[in-house]
Amino acid sequence: MAKLFPTVAWAQGSNIYEVNVRQYTVEGTFAAFREHLPRLQEMGVEILWLMPVTPISVEKRQGTLGSYYACSSYTKINPEFGTVEDFRSLVNDVHARGMKIIIDWVANHTGCDHHWTKEHPEWYYKNEAGMFYDRNGWIDVIDLDYSNAAMREAMIRSMEYWIRECDIDGFRCDMAHLVPLDFWMTARKACDAIKSLFWLAETENIEYHDVFDCTYAWDWMHKSDQFFRGHAPFHEFVHETVRVTRLPVGCTKLMFTSNHDENSWNGTEYEKYGAAAKALAVLSATYQATPLIYSGQELPNEKQLRFFDKDEIAWEKGLKLDSFYGSLLGLRKYSNAVRYGELEILFSEDEIFAFLRKHEERLVLVILNLSGREKARIKLSSQYFDGVFESVFSGLRYEFAFEMEFEPEPWGFIVYHR
Repeated sequence: MAKLFPTVAWAQGSNIYEVNVRQYTVEGTFAAFREHLPRLQEMGVEILWLMPVTPISVEKRQGTLGSYYACSSYTKINPEFGTVEDFRSLVNDVHARGMKIIIDWVANHTGCDHHWTKEHPEWYYKNEAGMFYDRNGWIDVIDLDYSNAAMREAMIRSMEYWIRECDIDGFRCDMAHLVPLDFWMTARKACDAIKSLFWLAETENIEYHDVFDCTYAWDWMHKSDQFFRGHAPFHEFVHETVRVTRLPVGCTKLMFTSNHDENSWNGTEYEKYGAAAKALAVLSATYQATPLIYSGQELPNEKQLRFFDKDEIAWEKGLKLDSFYGSLLGLRKYSNAVRYGELEILFSEDEIFAFLRKHEERLVLVILNLSGREKARIKLSSQYFDGVFESVFSGLRYEFAFEMEFEPEPWGFIVYHR
């Protein structure tokens, strides 16, 4: 069945880079972050996702600066980051470099002192004592009541503001499944009437693909974490990896080894996956999915960033993985086999996972040794193993035959393209 809302062309097969403005620089501003745009462009980043840019509530604030996800207004800029003019300048610079920018949208709840609490208290849920509250147990936010038509209309007008006034290119919708699907349907129709946008939902609920272009691969991430901690067998990891592609036509899952939640609350990718972190990054970037890179992974960042306080990324250590990610993003950009190609799994045993991506005459072969085992030899055969293939990371070229033998290093990865 055709997708109700076709994914905008520039987002098809693209990649996403999540920006934590607060922690990105010492200044923690839009202007300071702009200085990083040239290298991100060179690295091959195509879509920038900014965590919420709205002001943060003071009431029940956690830590010294509070959570981005507890806003006090939907149509103002967090003054810590700069002004709305600074944000417009950032958007314009992003667009001038051929990239796109989406913003985090938190529709389920607001901070405790959002101006709606005074102007429209009827727009919120209240407990038996008549007090605002959050149904998920979060202490610094309160839930909006989507049975209220006026609130829904105001929410959509707020979303439209960022399109009309700042020319953003889409939304990453926080905890999207906590908000009724019919609201998102109405919101997308209204917003896309202004400009065709990209819609990313933080949910695993497949029904939300009726509206959203991309949803989270949370189940895959959790299973990969369990596998590498020794709490799940390899076949379960493979099952979840295969399930990532079982979506309505035209939809994708977001695959990642880190993001703001994972880094701050559950550990860095190196704490979770150890020596396999880079192999999983290769999988995320070459699989039939949309890959996400989180702020600082190109360093690599090996510390958990505090969520409610200032804790900037240590860029002074020098970039060590920018060429690694640049090679992967470059492959996605220039090979339609990765961007749009069909997926064929060639091998999934003995903690080795190998697959082929194919689009017309373009091919990409990926082999991952997801173990520390030495001498992990495998034989692969394919009717497409003909001609000269080039290694993505070494640039060396090899003549392939119908049957080939490979020996990936412990926790290693092999990527060839033609």
